[in-house]
Amino acid sequence: MNQPITFKIFATGWLRASLAILSACLVLLAGTRPALAVDKYITRYIAKEPVAVPYDAQGNTQTYTPDDFYQGKELFKEHCIYCHVGGTTVQDPTVSLSLEDLGGATPPRNNVTAIADFMRDPLSYDGSEPSLACRKVTEAWMSKTELEKLAAFVLRAAEKSPGWGNSEIEVR
Repeated sequence: MNQPITFKIFATGWLRASLAILSACLVLLAGTRPALAVDKYITRYIAKEPVAVPYDAQGNTQTYTPDDFYQGKELFKEHCIYCHVGGTTVQDPTVSLSLEDLGGATPPRNNVTAIADFMRDPLSYDGSEPSLACRKVTEAWMSKTELEKLAAFVLRAAEKSPGWGNSEIEVR
């Protein structure tokens, strides 16, 4: 007669522990927001899986995940979109964030490091003087990692997003 009671106590304790662990996992998962689940723009145009992006002038690449691009997009929306709607440049529409224009700058801004360097110390398109149109992004304002995710988003959008950097945006 003792065995059924012991088994019942064990089964009840095991069930409670399992439910507690399952509940904790659900709470943790509810707090995460993967890019694939939240942002259709990222999954449609930017990336569905990790992508190598040009990292420096020596031709090295760095791999960024869809979540990295999502974080970069959010930083772009928060800090850059007012002057760079759709990759254009409001202050000077002749210079956009297209791959062609980024590569044509002096120095070229067609990799993550170059864009991050520009944001830390903005220069005019021809590199001859400080840019008065762009704010200097300090380390206190944005970390190196954040800056690089933002730059990776800009480069990937310039490569893949329809109409990015053009005055005429293609609508699909």
